[in-house]
Parts: sequence; C-alpha cells; structure tokens
Amino acid sequence: MSRFADAPLLSVDLAEGSSVEDLLAALGAEQPSLAPALSAALPVLAGTHAEREQRLQDGDEVALLIPVAGGAGPRSTI
Repeated sequence: MSRFADAPLLSVDLAEGSSVEDLLAALGAEQPSLAPALSAALPVLAGTHAEREQRLQDGDEVALLIPVAGGAGPRSTI
C-alpha cells in the first residue's frame, strides 16, 4: 500500500477513542490515492489482525496489508 501513499510511514492524529475504521477514513481523506485500497486492507495492530471497530490508544502503530492470493496449483508428475 505504501506505493500509493506520499510516504511509506504516515502519522495521523485522531481523537481519543477513535477506531481502526476512523483511522482508515482519515487516511482516505488525507491520502486520496489510498482510498480505493483501504476497503480491502487488513489492519494489523501489535502483530495481530485488528477488527475495524477496535479502539486505538495513543501511540498505536497500525500496519495495513493488502490481501494476496495465489500460489501454485496442484502439481502433476509424469
């Protein structure tokens, strides 16, 4: 996702009691090029998947991952 943002790390000021969803809304407003990808982003807080309703604390760092799919299909040997 960092390729769509102005920088690989962003800092966002949020009101006390804000949620991950509030963070995503703020990011979309501040970084319009990120907005289309935010609906599919997987938020990670302290190494664990964070629900969008989860409340954030001052100083929390949230990573946003893009879901990926793929890999090799079944292999056949001849």
